[in-house]
Amino acid sequence: MKGSGEVDGFGARVLRTLLPPRCLLCGAPGAGGRDLCAGCAADFIANRPCCARCAMPLAIAAPACGACLRREPPFAAAWAAFRYAHPLDLLEARFKFHRDLAAGRVLADALVDRWREDMPESPDAIVPVPLHPTRLRTRGYNQTLELARPLASASGIALRPDLLERRRATEPQTGLDAAARRRNLRAAFTVPAAAPLPARVVVFDDVMTTGATLAECARALRRAGVTRVDVWALARAG
Repeated sequence: MKGSGEVDGFGARVLRTLLPPRCLLCGAPGAGGRDLCAGCAADFIANRPCCARCAMPLAIAAPACGACLRREPPFAAAWAAFRYAHPLDLLEARFKFHRDLAAGRVLADALVDRWREDMPESPDAIVPVPLHPTRLRTRGYNQTLELARPLASASGIALRPDLLERRRATEPQTGLDAAARRRNLRAAFTVPAAAPLPARVVVFDDVMTTGATLAECARALRRAGVTRVDVWALARAG
């Protein structure tokens, strides 16, 4: 059953047939049946070129950036659809913190479009970064899971939210430096003992900042026996 935060539920589809789409950012008529005009959509910055290992935005594409050469990440490769910048950051904040499901739908559509263009190598399963139950009760939905649903549907890749659990209620990562983020997330995730493990999975997050959350998820999955872990994100901060 899909959660209460589903970004493209029946009610949303009915409303789109009754009301003409308007851009959520500037109010202009939406393009392509979406609540985003062509001009604002063009302001989304694709994450190219970037480091193939951690998706860090770069001036020239490279198999590994300096940070990855100094400290090899626990995941094999990374893909992020966009750079975390204006105006995408406004929609992401509205979706994540203000329950704006229309903003989530726009982001999910843009994510799927970019995935179809970039076509990163497909895994056996997509594993969204989980929220701790207390955070989930407060927010009402996991924004990362709701973005992963349409991506899994469009790609035909299995969605496996059951493969990871957040066992510690960590402090918010906002405002922490890279080292503090790693300490904050240490041993925060676990793989349920009964979960059947695919050979290769992708851990998906909404925004990849330092990569600490995705790295800790990757470590948990690899310790449990997953052969290869890649990471994907809607957007990458640089």
